[in-house]
Amino acid sequence: MENNIYDLAILGAGPAGICAAIYATRAKLNTIWLDRKFVQGGQIVDTYEVDNYPGLPGITGLDLGEAMAGHAEKLGLKPKREPVLSVTDEGEIKVIRTKKNEYHARTVIIACGATHRHLGIPGEEELGGMGVSYCATCDAAFFQEGTVAVVGGGNVAVEDAILLSRTCKKVYLVHRRDELRAEKILQDSLFACHNVELVWDNVPVSVEGEDKVTALKVRNVKTDEEKEISVDGVFIAVGIVPGSGKFKDLVKMDESGYIIAGEDGVTSTPGIFAAGDIRTKNLRQVVTAVADGANAVASVQRYLMEY
Repeated sequence: MENNIYDLAILGAGPAGICAAIYATRAKLNTIWLDRKFVQGGQIVDTYEVDNYPGLPGITGLDLGEAMAGHAEKLGLKPKREPVLSVTDEGEIKVIRTKKNEYHARTVIIACGATHRHLGIPGEEELGGMGVSYCATCDAAFFQEGTVAVVGGGNVAVEDAILLSRTCKKVYLVHRRDELRAEKILQDSLFACHNVELVWDNVPVSVEGEDKVTALKVRNVKTDEEKEISVDGVFIAVGIVPGSGKFKDLVKMDESGYIIAGEDGVTSTPGIFAAGDIRTKNLRQVVTAVADGANAVASVQRYLMEY
């Protein structure tokens, strides 16, 4: 166990965590930074191409993650590869426990992100970044005039299908039921799209292709009949899972497990802040994550001055 009491502990090294590390270092805060992965960048390292980050069109997700992490390292801060087991609030001091160590800090920024819920079907992982996507906002531009399938029936899936219908030749929306869960106003907009075809009562079986996606195989849940739909891309929108499980007794969360915090990152527990995809927000993108990291550090500085 270390005797040092840090000003700040940053948990997570996605865009929010990296930006928090950059701002904390520039603010001369005594900071410990922890992450469970070898490569920094969070979800973006699994994205083949990021085309909507200002000033860096076409950069790969891996390159963007490395560039961000390199910026923090140039300022003198690198994350320790230690998965966090728990965080407890001891009043003025927060105790962060890993398998190897116990760290003490006056403040904590939780930036552990979220992960897209996967289908777990053959071809999904193998063709990730080669036609399989979890973000229509990020990747729609790569499928202009193409044919794609969207999997899901909630608000995000319907929004993705509407977005894709504006640039794609054909969009299939595959849903396991015979009615959508999305809000009525979104459904009305979807049904007005002439190039969207609903594939009711079907579940994905596999994503087909070698170097790129060529088809989505689906199975009808009522008849067990299987068929292949020829597509150039598959957008999976069956929800995301915030990495907040280990903090459920530390801060308040919404019913989906997102930490309740505004743009300032302030949570229900004094001295604990949340940044990036793990917090309640409308848009989960790299650009909003880095903004969260900066805002959270600003809140940390205000907190340290007050206490």
